Order: sequence, then structure tokens, then C-alpha cells
Amino acid sequence: MSLSGTRPFRKPLAACCGALALAAPLTACGGASTADPHAKEITVYSADGLKSEQGDGFYDTVFKDFEKKTGIKVDYVESGSGAAVQRLARERSNTKADVVVTLPPFIQQADGKGLLDTYRPQGAGQVAAADKDPAGKWTSIVNNYFCFVYNKKELKRPPATWQDLLDAKFKNRLQYSTPGVAGDGTAVLIKALHDFGGQRPAMSFLKKLQANNVGPSSSTGQLAPKTDKGELLVANGDVQMNYANMSSMPHQGIFFPAAEPGGRPTTFALPYAAGLVKNAPHRANAQKFLDYLLSVPVQRQVSSVGGGFASRKDVKATDPHATALAALMKDVEIFQPDWKDIDKNLDAYVEAWKGATGS
Repeated sequence: MSLSGTRPFRKPLAACCGALALAAPLTACGGASTADPHAKEITVYSADGLKSEQGDGFYDTVFKDFEKKTGIKVDYVESGSGAAVQRLARERSNTKADVVVTLPPFIQQADGKGLLDTYRPQGAGQVAAADKDPAGKWTSIVNNYFCFVYNKKELKRPPATWQDLLDAKFKNRLQYSTPGVAGDGTAVLIKALHDFGGQRPAMSFLKKLQANNVGPSSSTGQLAPKTDKGELLVANGDVQMNYANMSSMPHQGIFFPAAEPGGRPTTFALPYAAGLVKNAPHRANAQKFLDYLLSVPVQRQVSSVGGGFASRKDVKATDPHATALAALMKDVEIFQPDWKDIDKNLDAYVEAWKGATGS
């Protein structure tokens, strides 16, 4: 199945069909919802990246098939990962969402704020331990990895290392999304902390890089079209989103900068993780939806339709997109972030980044 036209860019908060009104009033109901618990619907708050402008993306297919199979309609609200968690927190006195899907470390943040309920979907036993919460608060539904993109038309080869990004040719033609706001922007910080060996050297480098940086961006997806057009030479992203964009944006290429010359390129898993929202107004429907997301037929569509990696270990996709994705990740060192540390110290890391870059 072609991925042509899938996810050309990511949009800011709640610009999608079926989205709830952002200004919904809050009431002091102690977490109770005014929604009809028997309604054949659920509301999903999700990080962007899995739904297509053209209606042929992973979510588009899953939502349509789920409604056909169960009669349950999915009302979809899209945002950045951090924004999704912030909204859940604002609405905790009158819960509106049933399921939340975010990237790390924001799914851990949602758990830490007491916004998730325990539910282990059918098939969760086939998900690797690193890709699910041991207490059953969240489970990866689509595996993914952090990356950078470059313009293949203007650059003969991608930058090999972080240091290469300091070259003057990238001045005002390099941009990454805002840490603490965008999941992929936060991933820039996480990779820098790992590759440079700690906060001080990472912030020292990012301070230097700021000379080339265009400036903040709340949406990672908006950077891919700019890179494809040549407005930017380099931007951040993630493999699923950028691979799915390849047909509609043929001039962008994916790369993983190494920490130092001669070193292996590095990245880390950045899965789309789903959790049942605490006090979900349609809990039973939400559980059915989470089960459906981890079902074998849906997991087989993760690569063929979504351009991502199946979460279930027992699903070995062999479609052309799965083969191309495996080749892309060959020889890339995948490290495991300390998500507990990042969840605990994220605010401090973001403040250090702001101080270093003047953002």
C-alpha cells in the first residue's frame, strides 16, 4: 500500500475533524464527566503524526475500521505531546478524553500527574518491557525513533556529526522544534544529553548551535515541508513521520548524527504510547479501542499504512515499507534513555536549555 500523501505536516492543537471545542467549560465534579457513558463513541487525545491530511493515514484507517467493526465513533483531538497532557490536567475535574496517545517522556508525565488508569490491553504481553509501563498505565501502539532530516537536493550527504551542524552554511537554515512543547523537540535534548555525556556539555553545544537556529517551533511537522522545499537544510523529526512523508516530500532525507567523528550514528525509541484516561467517560469503549490497536491485523498495518514499526514482538512485517525501514535503521546505535530521570528532571533540563539558548 502506498504512503503517498500520508502526513504531509503536523498541525497545532485541535485542528482536526471530529475535534472537541477547546474552550469547553470545566466544572468541579471531582473527576466525573457529563458525557453519556453509554454513547457509542470515544474521545482520543493524541500527539500528531499518525493522521493524514488526505485521509489515508494510520489513524484514518484504524478509526474507520474500528467504527465499522464496533459501531463506536472516534472523536479525535490532535496536539503536541506536552499540550495533550496539559489539557488532560486542566480537565481532570470534568474528564472529556477516554484515551491519550503521546510520546515519551510525556506519557510518563501523564502517569506522574495521576491522569492515567490501569489497563493492560489484549496483546500487551507481546510488547517489549521497555515499551510499556510495568504497572499497566500505558503501552506502546506504534514504535518509532527520533531522527533529523536534511535537504538531499542541496546537500550531497547528510551531516555526519553534531559538530557539522555548526557550519556557517546552516545559518538560518537549521531549525528544531521547541523542547518541553514538542515531543520531537524534547528528543533533541535527550539525544544531546546522551551523546555529549551530560547536561553541561550538551547545553554548551546547543548554545553554539543557536547561532544557526532559525528559532522556536511548536510543531515538528511544520519543519518537514520547509526542509523539502530548501527553506531549511536541516530539521528534527521522527522516522515514522518523515518516512511517511517521503512520497510527497522527495527532497528530504533521514539521518542520525553521531556524537563525534568516526562514531556510530545514534538514536533512541520514541514510541506512540497509549493509556486509558482516569475517569474516562466511556471506559468500556476505550478498552475495546486499546485492544483493537494492539490486535495483530492492526499491528501489521503500522508499517504498510503508517510508516512505523509494530509494537508487538510477534508481528514480523514483510511489506516493502517494513523492509525499507529496517534498512534505514541498520548500523544505527539505539540507546535506552533513563525515562525516570527525564520525567523527574524534564523541567530543569528545559530551563537549562532556555538559559543556554536565550529562548
